[in-house]
Amino acid sequence: MMLAPYASDPYRSRGRRFAEIPAPTRTDFQRDRDRIVHSTAFRRLVYKTQVFLNHEGDLFRTRLTHSLEVAQLGRSIARSLRLNEDLVEGIALAHDLGHTPFGHAGQDELDACMAGHGGFEHNLQSLRVVDLLEERYPDYDGLNLCFEMREGILKHCSRANAERIDAQEPGGVARRFLDRTQPSLEAQLCNLADEIAYNAHDIDDGVRSGLITLEQLDAVPLFARYRDEALAAHPSLAADGARRRLLHETIRRMLSAQVYDVIDATGVAVGHAAPPTADAARQGSPLVRFGDAMRRESTALKRFLFQDLYRHPQVMATTGHARRVVRELFDAYRSAPGEMRASPNARAHASDGEGPMSPERVVADYVAGMTDRFATREHERLTGIRLFP
Repeated sequence: MMLAPYASDPYRSRGRRFAEIPAPTRTDFQRDRDRIVHSTAFRRLVYKTQVFLNHEGDLFRTRLTHSLEVAQLGRSIARSLRLNEDLVEGIALAHDLGHTPFGHAGQDELDACMAGHGGFEHNLQSLRVVDLLEERYPDYDGLNLCFEMREGILKHCSRANAERIDAQEPGGVARRFLDRTQPSLEAQLCNLADEIAYNAHDIDDGVRSGLITLEQLDAVPLFARYRDEALAAHPSLAADGARRRLLHETIRRMLSAQVYDVIDATGVAVGHAAPPTADAARQGSPLVRFGDAMRRESTALKRFLFQDLYRHPQVMATTGHARRVVRELFDAYRSAPGEMRASPNARAHASDGEGPMSPERVVADYVAGMTDRFATREHERLTGIRLFP
């Protein structure tokens, strides 16, 4: 497929932090994607969870299945927009590498533990994983990914952290947070594909768990419209025994509509802006977007999920246990660093490019890299308390 002039071209990449001879059969973006798939952090995603924790069932989404769904949606949209599919796929597969165990509860608690020590941002942690914490190559730490891949992985960044990163890497991946420009169109697309994916699969997982019902979703216009379409096309789905099929068909139609909406709205925005190059597409407002009506409906869906699923009493009870595990692990390792017995990085990385790492940052790196079940086992080993089955 011929790339659009505003797509990211691997042959015009801003390069790697450590120069390498190009691969004979793969572009740099394809090579990066392969490095991500083979990384230790990527394998751990299978036991890191989204909303429902690892012990709550085998059929709920994990960070790994979520990342695969984002990659699939992203590639589908990129193909229609003539963007670089390999870059989109790589960013999608890597965007959650820095996520803690226990989903956002773990992230929030680790950030609280790191108050006064630089805080914790999972997007920044994903960059630390690919830049520093992976140990696979003899000549450098990390995966030595291309600028464009690293930039897309750093989806959000506080100004303080952006200033710190830019001091180390002037004009690098954090510069856009200081001068208010945009990342590549491929990175913009991954941000939106991430949103589309988690909204859809949180509906599926929420209904499967019994915490939300199809009747509650009547109040969500985006879901209700495509449920009605599904019933009109397949009246048999109204039967009680067909509710699972009705849910899947509704979500399938909803996903398709969102994908087509992004393609159409982005096509209009790009046509109006007419960026002649990938760098020109970074100026101004984001060009990859929903149409206005779909944006309003997507926002309403997110509001429903926040109120009725993420703040459900059963989810909140589990969240409290998860935060306790992270907090007590952090305190235990800070008091007794030798307990981080399986952490090569905790021992080997005396510096992260700015000077010696603080003991707290070493602990945060270790805890953030844990899977749900390893964190649970370690907590029980160190405290004698079993909070999860």
